[in-house]
Amino acid sequence: MSRYWSEAIRNIEPYVPGEQPKDRKYIKLNTNENPYPPSPRAIEAIRNAAGESLRLYPDPTGKELREAIARHCRLHKNNVFVGNGSDELLAFSFPAFFETAGKPILFAEVTYSFYPVYAALFNINYRLIPVDEEFTVFEEGYRQDNSGIIIANPNAPSGKGVSASAIESILSNNKNSVVILDEAYVDFGGETSVPLISDYPNLLVIKTFSKSHSLAGLRVGYALGSEELTGGLIRVKDSFNSYTVDRLALAGALEAINDDAYFQETRSRIIKSRERVSARLMEMGFTVIPSQANFIFMSSNRFHGSYLFGRLREEGILVRHFNKPKVDNFIRVTIGTDEEMDLFLEAIEAVTGE
Repeated sequence: MSRYWSEAIRNIEPYVPGEQPKDRKYIKLNTNENPYPPSPRAIEAIRNAAGESLRLYPDPTGKELREAIARHCRLHKNNVFVGNGSDELLAFSFPAFFETAGKPILFAEVTYSFYPVYAALFNINYRLIPVDEEFTVFEEGYRQDNSGIIIANPNAPSGKGVSASAIESILSNNKNSVVILDEAYVDFGGETSVPLISDYPNLLVIKTFSKSHSLAGLRVGYALGSEELTGGLIRVKDSFNSYTVDRLALAGALEAINDDAYFQETRSRIIKSRERVSARLMEMGFTVIPSQANFIFMSSNRFHGSYLFGRLREEGILVRHFNKPKVDNFIRVTIGTDEEMDLFLEAIEAVTGE
């Protein structure tokens, strides 16, 4: 620990991303990446953008991309903010909308583990809302004093969704707080809350091109909300770095959002694979949490999650294991191609003797 670090950094426990190993070739089912390549139109746009214009700064407002997203979501461009991945948008949201003193912000006890990291980094109090053994998010837990709410929908790492009616109930009961919905995985079967934006100026929906558009390596996310909220994000961005999205990313994301046919095709393939693999695992005796994401959360009453994680790694398959209360007996498995998922099922059968 460096003596030059600030007290805040010394005391923080940073987020740990899924491993990206180099020691051998693995079937990589551990970081919820899309198994299919990006839209050919997006790749071509990136190639075309990689020219002499890279000497110039990109558009700091991302106007053309925001207009395309607005058309896609039936909003105005001023309701759209773009940034360097949804994680950056979440990071901007904490200082933009949450106070460092007073009432806590609320999020589920089992959810995306970056939320408590941001809270610690920005010195914001938070309270964890309990979930049951199937990781259900109960709207009643959010009917208490707070200075903000964050809900991942579908949730991570469980993949379980929250209904639009439950979300609207939470919004109705918290009109004086900003409610952030992290919809990183919503395109794989969840219910988006974007249609509620016109009725709830306190609603901010954060989405990403990383998952359903196969652009995790490009780093583009976007936030949707009232002009009051997107304006707050602009103020934070321009206090850090006015040019967060580069020219290549803007070009690739623009064509990705415009190529809806490709998007529909690949996400449908992932949903179909998820349902097939989930059904087979349940036949084998595993508990599989109903998922609306591009991953499944599974456990066994015979083999601990850490054992399954280690044995699958030995078989050349990477999955994610979280050594934390309530989830340590589970592994999270990203949905890969059908060939990759067949190899995963074969490995599971070999490891468990099924």
